[in-house]
Amino acid sequence: MTKTKSLLEVLQSTTAYFANHEIENPRLNAEQLLAHALRLSRMDLYLEFERNLAENELGPLRDLVKRRGQGEPLQHLLGTVEFCGHTFAIDRRALVPRPETEELVELLQSTIENGKSKIIDVGTGSGVIALSLAAKFPEAEIYGVDISEDALSLARENAAQLRLSERVRFQKIDLLENLSERFELIVANLPYISVQERHLLAREVLHDPEVALFGGPSGDELVRKLIEQAPAHLEPGGLLALEIGLGQAEGLSDFLRQKNYHDIELKKDYSGISRFLLARYG
Repeated sequence: MTKTKSLLEVLQSTTAYFANHEIENPRLNAEQLLAHALRLSRMDLYLEFERNLAENELGPLRDLVKRRGQGEPLQHLLGTVEFCGHTFAIDRRALVPRPETEELVELLQSTIENGKSKIIDVGTGSGVIALSLAAKFPEAEIYGVDISEDALSLARENAAQLRLSERVRFQKIDLLENLSERFELIVANLPYISVQERHLLAREVLHDPEVALFGGPSGDELVRKLIEQAPAHLEPGGLLALEIGLGQAEGLSDFLRQKNYHDIELKKDYSGISRFLLARYG
């Protein structure tokens, strides 16, 4: 006869397993996976610690725990990610949104003066930036563009889930090529990792699509290309807002000056890293 295990015992053994497999925040990961497998909230877990789990409850959990231990991102296993107060679907089709990108959206929300602005999110991925701005500014005209049809299909699913399909126009475009419109705001969290830095990336990050990670040999090639394209698509005094990689701030700031941008601002994320570049043109 198989000995049953209480919910608390399973939580403790899962936490220990994750710690042994060098998963960051092992207890939090264990709680979230267990709550997901049992269709409970994390608070409910604490209320049911003494409950014994049946084999049909443990089976699905074992698979999730094994995959997480092998480095599969928690968000892929849960199928969702929280971003700016909304729940988005996420999977292998697009980059898992990072907390610093939430900081970029918060920064933009305090920067946008006209709620009727025309905005484009370049490299939209799962659509989190475009859709978060659409939810905040119901009168804004918002576009989301990406080179990946897979990412765009996920973005459209998220738009439908949030009932924002009529508000954001998603299109397959390489950066701003073949667009005739002009915008008050161009925002982009483009791939900015150098291909030479692949070996430095966490196991979880390598589950993201390569097209969403690597910007080229130096890492900032796509960002520089967008900086060159943006003036033709910005209204006079329009804002270009970029999330950039570690060590890229000085070079990209100089490049913006060379391309005649003004009011160039460099902002740090909550970790103190120079992460966001804002600049105006015209």
